[in-house]
Amino acid sequence: MRLEAESLATGYGRLQVGSGISLGVGQGEILCLLGPNGCGKTTLFRTLLGLLPALSGKVRLDGDDLTSLSRNTIARRIAYVPQAHMTAFPFMVSDIVLMGRTAATGLFSRPGSKDREMAMVALERLGIADLAGRDYTTLSGGQRQLVLIARALAQQAGIIVMDEPTASLDFANQSMVLAEIAKLARQQGKHASGILLSTHDPDQAFLLDANVALMAGGGIAAGGRAAEILTGEALSRVYGIPIIVEKTPSGRSVCSTGLAG
Repeated sequence: MRLEAESLATGYGRLQVGSGISLGVGQGEILCLLGPNGCGKTTLFRTLLGLLPALSGKVRLDGDDLTSLSRNTIARRIAYVPQAHMTAFPFMVSDIVLMGRTAATGLFSRPGSKDREMAMVALERLGIADLAGRDYTTLSGGQRQLVLIARALAQQAGIIVMDEPTASLDFANQSMVLAEIAKLARQQGKHASGILLSTHDPDQAFLLDANVALMAGGGIAAGGRAAEILTGEALSRVYGIPIIVEKTPSGRSVCSTGLAG
């Protein structure tokens, strides 16, 4: 399974947000999308998911033009993890996660015992099985984010798109989610997922040893391996502040701003 953009222009009607965007992620790969607020990351995600039409260029899913695929087919192949949100209805956590099985079972089908088992396995993998019977609306933002990630895991899609998946999580849960992302990509054969995630933290790309697409002004300013692309010079240019990239004693790259001191 592979998700690709070819010379993509994104936007809303006559308002163009991004242009000339080419990138791709396949099963077993992690692609981190980095860039300042307003550079077009969310609009790009919505276009890659088929929620917005491309203004020009193509989005291909496993070689198929996205516009030729039904919403159900896209949902079976791509799972989406939005930033944590509050639903208006008091669904139980287990029901939220079970919604990830809709693409496989059909919108009006009742989930079976296998579907419920897969939902519980997803909750257990993220260490939140104890929340299964809780009202989703009573959870903290961080807990809601973990539930949405569990829903994507239950969907068992070949590609998972995550919009800032660690944004509302504390340090411990950030570390756990990043470890789970790495594990999803490193599973064997057809069970591996391709992960496309946006983040404001270049250190996460280093930790995941990921490919990166560095966005600026609606386009891709640079792309490639994190260790090669995320230099202090490149990050400073994109974010407009001095950024320093240094090596730890273990050889891992880390970022800091040059603003303090």
